[in-house]
Amino acid sequence: MHSNHSQREVGDAEFMGLAKDEARARLLRKMMKNLAQGDDGDPLAAMARDVMSGRRGIREAIDGLPRNESLEARFDTFQQRWDAMSESERLAAERESSQYLDEQRREIRAERESAGRPNAAPRHRG
Repeated sequence: MHSNHSQREVGDAEFMGLAKDEARARLLRKMMKNLAQGDDGDPLAAMARDVMSGRRGIREAIDGLPRNESLEARFDTFQQRWDAMSESERLAAERESSQYLDEQRREIRAERESAGRPNAAPRHRG
């Protein structure tokens, strides 16, 4: 596991260019933060650490990922699992994803309200 944490960590706003809304931007940031905790030899973990530290933008980092067998195997495994799901399992996964995005939206609203800024953009608090 990678244990060195950067002093600076990007916030949700860094992902708005790729995400369709604030909740998806927050989800993407949280996913990147989790990926960044991976092993030093993991290309996805290294990419996520670069993004989370602000050294590279998300699009640049994705474009710069090495096209190696282990990375392709991860994507293939995901695709195989998705393809193996029944229609009802896929619908359940989509429903769970929608519920999670709704939770993120509520979290963002609560942060704004507690800061007394109901219409202000969210600030990342780590």
